[in-house]
Amino acid sequence: MLNSLTITQAHDKLKTKEISSVELTQACIDRIESIDTKLNAIVHKNYDKALANAKRIDEAGAFEHPLTGIPYLAKDVFCEEGVPTTASSNMLRNKDYVPPFSSTTTERLNAVGAISIAKANTDEFTMGASTETSAFGVTRNPWDTSRVAGGSSGGSAAGLAADEALFSLGTDTGGSIRQPAGFCGISGIRPTYGRTSRYGVMSMASSLDTIGPFAKNIEDLAILLEAISGKDPKDGTTSSRPVPNYRSLLTGDMKNMKIGLPKEYFVEGIQPAVEKAVHDAATVLQNLGGELIEISLPHTKYAIATYYVLCPCEVSSNMARYDGIRYGHTVSGAESLLDYYEQARSEGFGPEVKRRIMIGTYALSAGYYDAYYRQAQKVRTVIKNEFDEAFKKVDIIISPVSPHVAFPVGAHQNDPLAMYLEDVFLTAQVMAGIPALSVPCGLSADKLPIGLQIMGPQWGEETILKAAHAYEKAAWPDGFGRAVL
Repeated sequence: MLNSLTITQAHDKLKTKEISSVELTQACIDRIESIDTKLNAIVHKNYDKALANAKRIDEAGAFEHPLTGIPYLAKDVFCEEGVPTTASSNMLRNKDYVPPFSSTTTERLNAVGAISIAKANTDEFTMGASTETSAFGVTRNPWDTSRVAGGSSGGSAAGLAADEALFSLGTDTGGSIRQPAGFCGISGIRPTYGRTSRYGVMSMASSLDTIGPFAKNIEDLAILLEAISGKDPKDGTTSSRPVPNYRSLLTGDMKNMKIGLPKEYFVEGIQPAVEKAVHDAATVLQNLGGELIEISLPHTKYAIATYYVLCPCEVSSNMARYDGIRYGHTVSGAESLLDYYEQARSEGFGPEVKRRIMIGTYALSAGYYDAYYRQAQKVRTVIKNEFDEAFKKVDIIISPVSPHVAFPVGAHQNDPLAMYLEDVFLTAQVMAGIPALSVPCGLSADKLPIGLQIMGPQWGEETILKAAHAYEKAAWPDGFGRAVL
């Protein structure tokens, strides 16, 4: 099936005119229409515009860039001019919000001829770890539809894993690319903060949000990261550092690469299958010429607590703009402006968004700012410095993405704390601002994917991509495989 191709495979066929972009795009659309009722990965469809763009690209006949004519899914927080974008929240869904502008990321992809075909489901305003807080309902895992796809980018991960597109876009604030990639058996990368532009992407926590791609293999991931990275005048947090040709650096050479194994990431409670798969992956990397070194990151245990102080504080600030006045959910019959705000936000926001707003507002309030927010910022610095010291000894650090495989839908429905702990291996990297990716490293006994997390120093995306590519080629020479629905 055309929709099951990788980017590089499809590009070769498009260049030789063996297939057309219209055929490729239509294959993805047909796949969505045939299986998405089982997954609920797609929330807004953009088929007519996508097919028109594909036709235009075919008529031009130039497929010089690897992404020209390639269809993709964008998480429902990436603004695209004229396309509904609602953050999977009733706050925007109830008024069918359509942005009058596009995100830098989708503009860059459009400039090289990539084709957006649909918006993918997400936890409401990206707040969640399972895509169960979406106003459109839960997204299910294509490997086992009784399980979650992960979150918050669950729609992007599940849709790609089910071959509804050739790549997808996500955001990673506290693991929201890496965890769903791990749960769904695909690859995804959180770049260094500042490598990709956040302009036009609906914010949750501005100092933590990072834009990144999902792909079917590491080579595709390298192509995508290069295409969307770089300085953006519209986003002052982006770096002016040159963007490497990541694909050309995928040499497969691991000789003398030092690989850190942090003992804090192999703790009591981790599923045996997950621990074994990650240790097996470490052995593969060692056999390729890497040197395994045990390291310690003792402040990792504080990362979750730090994250869940800082993140809600920024949520409290960012959500203030959704007041039902300029745009968003509106109400009638309010007796005062305050009453209007209360009604609009109570009806428009779901429970998890309200919970984080309340936590953040409390932590920022007079009398608690120093005890919580300021202290969390200090711990954040300690965690960053700890990673900086570790990377003086090793080139990369590896760990599980999650202590377990995808959990059943509803497993944490009445336990927000258990849901927050899903990010246990994923928030320290956020505090440090370092790049990290997920690559499949095995299957559990019940045939659910396990993800290997590879971390690198700031601006070290090429190093982790190089290691992941070498591992992937050695461990899965014929590909990891896809979910079968």
